[in-house]
Amino acid sequence: MPISAVHDVPRPEYPRPQMVRPDWLTLNGTWQFEIDAGDSGLERGLLERELSGTITVPFAPESELSGVGHTDFMEAVWYRRTVTIPAAWADRRTLLHFGAVDHDATVWVNGVEVARHRGGFTPFTADLSPVVRPGEQATIVVRARDPRHGSQARGKQSTKYQNFECLYTRTTGIWQTVWLEPVPDVHLRRPRITPDVATSSFTVVTPLSGNRPGSSVRVTVSDGDGVVAVETARADVDLAPSVRLRLDRVRLWEPGDGFLYDVRVELLDAAGEVTDAVDSYAGLRSIAIDGKRVLVNGRPVFQRLVLDQGYYPDGLMTAPTDAALVGDIELSLAAGFNGARLHQKVFEERFLHHADRLGYLVWGEFGDWGASTGHEQQPDASFITQWLEVLERDISHPSIIGWCPLNETRQPIHDHITPLDDVTRGMFLATKLADPTRPVIDASGYSHRVPETDVYDSHNYEQQPAAFADELSGLSKDEPYVNSMPGQPISVPYRGQPYFVSEYGGIWWNPELAGTEQDADRESSWGYGQRVGTEEEFHARFAGLTEVLLDDPNMFGYCYTQLTDVFQEENGIYRFDRTTKLDVERVRAVQSRPAASER
Repeated sequence: MPISAVHDVPRPEYPRPQMVRPDWLTLNGTWQFEIDAGDSGLERGLLERELSGTITVPFAPESELSGVGHTDFMEAVWYRRTVTIPAAWADRRTLLHFGAVDHDATVWVNGVEVARHRGGFTPFTADLSPVVRPGEQATIVVRARDPRHGSQARGKQSTKYQNFECLYTRTTGIWQTVWLEPVPDVHLRRPRITPDVATSSFTVVTPLSGNRPGSSVRVTVSDGDGVVAVETARADVDLAPSVRLRLDRVRLWEPGDGFLYDVRVELLDAAGEVTDAVDSYAGLRSIAIDGKRVLVNGRPVFQRLVLDQGYYPDGLMTAPTDAALVGDIELSLAAGFNGARLHQKVFEERFLHHADRLGYLVWGEFGDWGASTGHEQQPDASFITQWLEVLERDISHPSIIGWCPLNETRQPIHDHITPLDDVTRGMFLATKLADPTRPVIDASGYSHRVPETDVYDSHNYEQQPAAFADELSGLSKDEPYVNSMPGQPISVPYRGQPYFVSEYGGIWWNPELAGTEQDADRESSWGYGQRVGTEEEFHARFAGLTEVLLDDPNMFGYCYTQLTDVFQEENGIYRFDRTTKLDVERVRAVQSRPAASER
């Protein structure tokens, strides 16, 4: 049983399901905590002294579940905890992992700086071996800076004191699991598993921390009936040994049927003894483009996606439990969706694990909002750095069927290259270099700046089905609806790529406000267009808009806004607390018939 298998800590499950080792120690639970309003804590001695309060990790201090519930801006926050490194980990290196810390983190152990990391959505690791040995105590101190102003990838976090429109309560500091793990001096790093349906095989690339003479890597793939493939490669001549495993028994990973093979990766010494091992899994599936269609395993699968923003009333960006992650996927499937855009947030990896298991299609996205300075977007180099960290973490998840580095960048096309053009093209090229197997949208909606983008899309919140159909009618002539700014083009021309409306609907519906004086109050309740007055009107509008997209043979999918209400944004299929808001069976029925592109 792992050391972390205790019942009195929040989110106790293993946080990295595609690279599992048996020994680990969760550091979730109670930490000392202090708000550093002026970011002067280092000068005032917060590194050396006890902190004034406590917090429950991994929940952000703005959340109820953290026990703090402070929702004003916090320039910096500090965490402190002392833990004994298990003596049983002797002769191994101790790694300290952070799932995500928003935004700019510095970590000290026993007064020595061991890590710095910029970016609120991606993981990072510190090697504690130079500072503390197994059996000794480690005092871990974390400072997280989260300045109010300046270009920063914030996703949907509000830049005002209050929530407004589609921007929500901020997340500062630690918001995903913190944990310790022992590894040998030369150890396995995260394997990259690439499926190949055409040859019924997996290619597994295993980066190593170093090489030892005579060492090798052995990869074993199994299903419920036993081993289906095993291969070995030398690990003494290459920092990333690669093996290709042809499967004796083949079963595809399909939408709605997330069949997964078990994958075990072992590092062997010259005598053939296992010195390190990790357990993983893989799904055998392919993504291809045929004209305007996107194929899964060689056949058109219309993508009935829902916008999922991954917020919770009590945990904000952190799910209160692992079951809550599963529950959101099940709610989506119950409403007739087969996947989601994971919107303006890098979801925790366990969500992807459950999507893998359930055959749930997702588009991986980066939370790039927050880069606005004046009227233009000014993302910086950290956006590309963080996005590469996302790709490294998530590239082997079969549920991910496409990448979306940016969302709704809005800037007119100039006669010169702008920082937005550089970052957009840089993130697109980085994605294609890291993963040539999936389609990439250069920027979802609005400013398409890469002519060769694999997919072209738009966001259209027209609420009247007839007008919606008219605006989208040009796709058959390769003249699709394209987002624009008044009098100014913001995108490169469409080149006949697969096209979908990746945001539509957003039907504003709050049953409790219908017919009341608060019906027009857009501060406490917000949505797109004119709020519907009855549930019947909601269903008529949803059916009308959705049928326009289902009936277009040149459309490969859609994404409806959104799965749940989020704070004041009340356009979800479900309420913010995930309870029923309307007749979900009627929503499901609209989406259940075959789309034109599937016939």
